[in-house]
Amino acid sequence: MLHFDRWKVILILFLTVAGILYALPNALPAAQKDWLAANVSDWLPSKTVNLGLDLRGGSHLLLEADTKAVIAERLQSMVEAARTELRKQDIGYTDLNSTDNSVTFRLRDYAKDHDAVYKIMRGVEDKSDISIGADGAVRMTLTEAAINDINSQIMNQSIEIVRRRIDESGTKEPLIQRQGADRIVVQLPGIDNPEHVKELIGKTAKMSFHLLDFDSVGNHAGPGAQKLPMRGKEGESLIIKKRVMVSGDMLVDSQPTFDRDAPVVSFRFNSLGAKKFCDVTRDNVGKPFAIVLDDEIISAPVIRDAICGGQGIISGSFDVKEAADLALLLRAGALPAPLKVVEERSVGPTLGADSVASGKKACVMALAFVTILLCTVYALFGVFASAALLINMVLLIAVMSILQATLTLPGIAGIVLTIGLAVDANVLVFERIKEELRAGRSILSALDVGYTRAKVTIIDSNLSALIAALILFSFGTGPIKGFAVTMCIGVVTSYFSAIMLTRLMILTWVRKAKPKTIEV
Repeated sequence: MLHFDRWKVILILFLTVAGILYALPNALPAAQKDWLAANVSDWLPSKTVNLGLDLRGGSHLLLEADTKAVIAERLQSMVEAARTELRKQDIGYTDLNSTDNSVTFRLRDYAKDHDAVYKIMRGVEDKSDISIGADGAVRMTLTEAAINDINSQIMNQSIEIVRRRIDESGTKEPLIQRQGADRIVVQLPGIDNPEHVKELIGKTAKMSFHLLDFDSVGNHAGPGAQKLPMRGKEGESLIIKKRVMVSGDMLVDSQPTFDRDAPVVSFRFNSLGAKKFCDVTRDNVGKPFAIVLDDEIISAPVIRDAICGGQGIISGSFDVKEAADLALLLRAGALPAPLKVVEERSVGPTLGADSVASGKKACVMALAFVTILLCTVYALFGVFASAALLINMVLLIAVMSILQATLTLPGIAGIVLTIGLAVDANVLVFERIKEELRAGRSILSALDVGYTRAKVTIIDSNLSALIAALILFSFGTGPIKGFAVTMCIGVVTSYFSAIMLTRLMILTWVRKAKPKTIEV
């Protein structure tokens, strides 16, 4: 156990030096950090540990997704699909509408159309329960599994789109994660006034292209049509067909630009969208069509010719900022459900700085007291253990920097706990060595047996701590995860420093000094 192969010595020294280099940027002033990140080669360490909201200051937002609105929209789509199919097969019905997660209507001729209607409704939505009564009452209800799938899809898409919008707006290291069934936590370190971010997040940005409806009588929308207001023109509205000719989810890019010295938004479709847009414009030359954004018509130009290049522009009396924001929203994608802010709080940078100072003080005091205890009880071996403990802290910071982990106040608590775990391993080894020396073994034999027999106990204790940390990470949220991350990393670095690094120091000293006796 006391023999070290050359490759092991090289590996230990390499990991130690690499840890120091990767942890070093965290000790540099902010100006030097920025210079290092901008000018060094990619292979040189320049990353630092990200400070969480409680240490850096910033804003905390809790968003709630209106999943019920999406379910209602899904039911409305089912109603439109059912109406189309029933008319195609010339099946008589009355009172077709949606309510309580169901689509309902009544057949005029139950005996003749029973089987055909069942097949039609199954094709409209396969994840549904369909019942047809003897009186002709038809009810198609979304199953619990279907609703759960829709909600899960809504939340996953919402989180991804919120992330894209915030990242493109220039906010660094945001924390975005799901909380509960329909809520999203957004933490914005360094952002004290998140009004602009809230405005970007809150917009659904669902864009679609519709033809105008000329079949409606007067100023009232008929079946399959709806009346929407014109953007920037108070009191003006147009009646459009509900059917979406081309949807905004087919966009692959949108950018703010200028057309005739006015801010506009250019857009580009994917291949499918380009083809559909080409077909729609070719078939409706001379007719107006509406560009709808979040239930508001932002433009209603007349189609002069077929547009088959897959590109176009949106004009709507924008200023430069509005054009840039709209381009960002369209580029990031539409939210599947409206989001509203249900909780907002801010942490000032002064309070964050105080937390950092307190955390540093706690870690330094822990290291200092532990070092004094080790040196007092174990003499020179305590010095070796203290040096390894210091390197352990450096390695922990280095790994967190490489992983770009976020350090929070609970994370600092995890670091302090790591100090205790590292000391625990050294105490086990040193006490075992004491027992072997008292039993009459030689120095080398006592060291060998001490490390060999204590290793099993150390592995058991570290493995137990690691399992507990992994459970906390799996089931915890927010601060709990921060504590678990630092604890997981600390368990690994503590084992390395106690079993490998301290042992190498002691063995090197014994071979060089060749002491007749040792005091442990």
